[in-house]
Amino acid sequence: MVFAATPEFAAVTKDHQIVLPMDTGTHADFRTEWWYATGWLTTPDNRSLGFQITFFRSATGHDAADPSAFAPSQLIIAHAALSDPALGHLVHDQRIGREGFGLAYAKPANTDVKLDTWKMVRAADGRYDVTADAGEFALHLELTPTQAPLIQGEHGYSRKGPRPEQASYYYSEPQLRVSGSVRRPGANGDSSHGDTAVTGVAWLDHEWSSTLLDANAVGWDWLGANLSDGSALMAFKVRSRDGHAMWAHAALRERDGRVTTFAPNEVDFTPRRTWRSPRTNTSYPVSMSVRTGALTWQLDPLMDDQELDSRQSTGAVYWEGAVRVSRDGADLGRAYLELTGYANALRIGRQ
Repeated sequence: MVFAATPEFAAVTKDHQIVLPMDTGTHADFRTEWWYATGWLTTPDNRSLGFQITFFRSATGHDAADPSAFAPSQLIIAHAALSDPALGHLVHDQRIGREGFGLAYAKPANTDVKLDTWKMVRAADGRYDVTADAGEFALHLELTPTQAPLIQGEHGYSRKGPRPEQASYYYSEPQLRVSGSVRRPGANGDSSHGDTAVTGVAWLDHEWSSTLLDANAVGWDWLGANLSDGSALMAFKVRSRDGHAMWAHAALRERDGRVTTFAPNEVDFTPRRTWRSPRTNTSYPVSMSVRTGALTWQLDPLMDDQELDSRQSTGAVYWEGAVRVSRDGADLGRAYLELTGYANALRIGRQ
């Protein structure tokens, strides 16, 4: 059994090519869409932090002819998280609201998404202004491109399963230069360090689709790596219920712009060490070996406890964490690793 696009939503097809910057904006005819920024930050005292901020747009299938301003045709959802080894566990927050009244929206033609006071806005020169004032922490960041976007799959058509319709439109912006400030919680979680200036490097994904994961899929492992030499690596594995890959793909762009893509049989995620959450009792493979063709990459977390519980918004519990990338003991770069479907099976893609 395969879950496919339903008639009221637009379909992902191979004959469409992503056009930038127009496609940085929203695509309201599709079921699901997200703008997903992750990265490593460095404080003035040379401490490492990880951050995530994501905006989701979800079409509900509500009757498009409903003229009411309160019609729940689109939902806007946002997640934000901060990984601070001094605290020892992820701090995160989430928001959800129906689109409308200038309080929650995702605009076409250019990235401009907002939910209450949280926002991600792309300027004409490609820079992103990111703001999230959460309960225990805050992110006020500027993400500046240093290289061209990486169009994933075949001109943006990215397969997510064995059937052609199991796909999304997908591009990435790796090697984003980060500046700005964060507000961190105190060691006891009840006081704040105040605003801390930060610099760093980030990765942004934008993806939209109308299809659900195959019924036999439970979730996926995903990696976005900013390598120290300026190259970029994206890899993912959609896992079946027995843990094997239903689909996998990777793309490596060298610093000179050459892109190598890897077929499903050339990509593998192998657990090296697991960590069990004290809150959900879920076991996550937080240290991994990732194979892309002849190359193997070792991933080790900034800290183990980077579990995010989004059951009040998207309904998922997952691990999304800052990881170091190495090979044979040599440091190669910084990345984010996402592990979904370990606590409960997912029916859509990125959470």
